[in-house]
Amino acid sequence: MARKKRRILRWLVRGVAVLLLLGIVVFAVAYLRSDNVCSDPGTFSPAHPMRAAVYCAYGPPQVLRLENIEKPAPKDDQLLVRVHAASINPLDWHVIRGTPYFMRMMAGLRKPKDIQVGVDFSGTVEAVGSKVTLFKPGDAVFGGRDGAFSQYVVVGENRAVTAKPENLTFEEAAALPIAGITALQALRDRAQAGPGKKILINGASGGVGTFAVQIAKALGAHVTGVCSTRNTKMVRALGADAVIDYTKEDFTAGGPRFDVILDNVGNRSFSECRRALAPNGKYILIGGGGPEDQGFLGGMGKAIGTTLRGKLTSQDMRFFIANMNGQDLAVLAGLVQSGKVRPVLDRTYPLSQIAEAVAYLEKGHARGKVVLTVE
Repeated sequence: MARKKRRILRWLVRGVAVLLLLGIVVFAVAYLRSDNVCSDPGTFSPAHPMRAAVYCAYGPPQVLRLENIEKPAPKDDQLLVRVHAASINPLDWHVIRGTPYFMRMMAGLRKPKDIQVGVDFSGTVEAVGSKVTLFKPGDAVFGGRDGAFSQYVVVGENRAVTAKPENLTFEEAAALPIAGITALQALRDRAQAGPGKKILINGASGGVGTFAVQIAKALGAHVTGVCSTRNTKMVRALGADAVIDYTKEDFTAGGPRFDVILDNVGNRSFSECRRALAPNGKYILIGGGGPEDQGFLGGMGKAIGTTLRGKLTSQDMRFFIANMNGQDLAVLAGLVQSGKVRPVLDRTYPLSQIAEAVAYLEKGHARGKVVLTVE
């Protein structure tokens, strides 16, 4: 019996050693392949130039610069969109800084493999592929596409793009995609928000939060927003039934319990959030953490921990990631057209000031969305 145990132990040790060796090989290959060719200014010589924000190394917003790069051409099922406005999301500064560091396993270990940045855009269709039937040149659209901080993007007609609401400017429409979709799907699909549901939104004055207050009300829920003193009037004006000023009141300190907590901040512990949640309530974690507290896992550490620990309680506690798609962008557009939802814009910057715009968003005090205008 002892001999058998020693044999099993030896095989286990060998198995672990093989896995470690494979891990080292995979890491080395990923490291050697994670590079780009834009380290030095002047390395671009496009035949059909357009202006775009690029970053050739990970770092603070100051690594961003404008360059002339190749203008994309639409494939048969794609639209070429002339971008008029784009909005900035926390996702963008995560990508620019390469944090949490585990992201670099996919984005490039040493340097970013994809040097363009941005997702949310609005603009005018300039050209369409031969198989496109839903859009035509001249149509005003908005949506989500990698590399949106540029003069042009191409996007598939059946992907994350839809007609721009007529009652919005291009700047307002650009604020919709990531933040609006996240709020919509988290509340409609995860929370199943509706009449009789008591929903607390932590971070009600931010990009996702301002949409969440309005969408939760449109779905018929009773909404409590948590924000700072300077934002209480704005959150009430968005439709919140009650507002908690976190500088004066702690929503986890034994007050009312909520059917749903939508947490856009992630600044309270697992046990604190449980105290504010009904016995069979749902806690939905959207994000959290600034540039200074990312590390290897950053906010994903709390997301994973919350999801695992939530399986041991009667309360449903999970991390949430939205799925960008044209159908839900159209739903958002309908809510806007009906007057039930309207984007809140904090500041607008020209694309030439993108570093300043991203730095402002990183501070974590934006009221609603920060938007870029693209000349």
